[in-house]
Amino acid sequence: MRVLTTIRRAEYAELTALFFIQGAALGMWFVPLSSVLDAHGYHAIKAYAFASSALAAFISPLIFGAMADRHASPVKVLRWLALATAGAMALASMAIQLRWSPWLVLALIQLHALCSSPTWSISSTIVFARLEDAKKEFGPIRAMATLGWMSGCWLVSLLNADASAVAGYCGALTWLGVVAFTFFLPVLETPKSAEHLTLRQRLGLDALTLLKNPDHRVVFITVALFAIPLCGFYPFTPPHLRELGLQRTTAWMTLGQVTEIITMFMLGGLLLKWRLKWIFACGLGFGVLRFTLCAINSKAGLLAGVLLHGCSFTLVFITAQIYLDQRVEPAWRARAQALMALMNGGVGNLIGYLGVGWWFAACARPTGTQWPIFWSGLAVAVAAVLVYFLTAYRGRNQIVPCLPPAPLG
Repeated sequence: MRVLTTIRRAEYAELTALFFIQGAALGMWFVPLSSVLDAHGYHAIKAYAFASSALAAFISPLIFGAMADRHASPVKVLRWLALATAGAMALASMAIQLRWSPWLVLALIQLHALCSSPTWSISSTIVFARLEDAKKEFGPIRAMATLGWMSGCWLVSLLNADASAVAGYCGALTWLGVVAFTFFLPVLETPKSAEHLTLRQRLGLDALTLLKNPDHRVVFITVALFAIPLCGFYPFTPPHLRELGLQRTTAWMTLGQVTEIITMFMLGGLLLKWRLKWIFACGLGFGVLRFTLCAINSKAGLLAGVLLHGCSFTLVFITAQIYLDQRVEPAWRARAQALMALMNGGVGNLIGYLGVGWWFAACARPTGTQWPIFWSGLAVAVAAVLVYFLTAYRGRNQIVPCLPPAPLG
């Protein structure tokens, strides 16, 4: 018994380390990217650079999710993707540092996005496959990814690389750390695929079959719709903070990550006591309250909204990942997580960045941005998502077979 306990602790430590390292690698790239591009004269491509992750989410997660379900162990898929991500990030950073053509820089950033986009859903699949009770154990492990993200950002600032290509080089080295770490993870068995797979199956498009299940469809649509107004949080909260007289906006924004970590540690207990439906509803409700507080247009209101970001994010997006692990057949789980990445990072983010950007421009006046109107509009959008979810979701406490069944050979 003591040996088994030791093994479980070792496995738990491995999964925690995996999420921490990957979170740090992601944070070192995304957070300083805007400042790095501005400092090197790439203002014109900045919007396209951030949209690259949304475009990549339409393509690579499903393809590599299908590969992890049918052809190769998710650990091996993650290993090669992490290696490709490290190479693409280093190349993109070098191109920025040497001030290559903006279109070449953008192409390398898009290549990086294509490589990195599937990694999070595949890592989640690896973690879920090794947990005995995902409801209790996933939240604290996922919190380590957020802590890793924050640590990666702190390291970049410590090196005074907030506007330097050095941030990208650090991220590339950290991705090599992910590659090395995968050699210490047990290789998960993958079902043998059928001899003849259609192009649709090889591309992972058969994951869309999951949308035929009513509850699955509601969860996927809810996540995508909620991601749309959420796109207004990181781009527009910092300038609002500055207008209200608060400096060091990056530090103030981490308040949301602090509550995100706290909520993840509490999530296991909530999942044992509450139905998934009401956890989703609370997350959406916090989203409405968060934007409503921001609309007050005061320091206290805006900071309270930032604090609620972590609660709202965790109770919706992390609960959605746990939902898929609990309600989808094992042979489909990598593709299910990949489809979630597509709906959130692809559909939701692409519409969100375009739509919220348009809404922000509509709220701009010669005298300044009408912040109460801007945030109120986002609050109304989340409220509409909440109404949709409560009326459409029914909930079935069982694994629902997918039709047609996955070809397992």
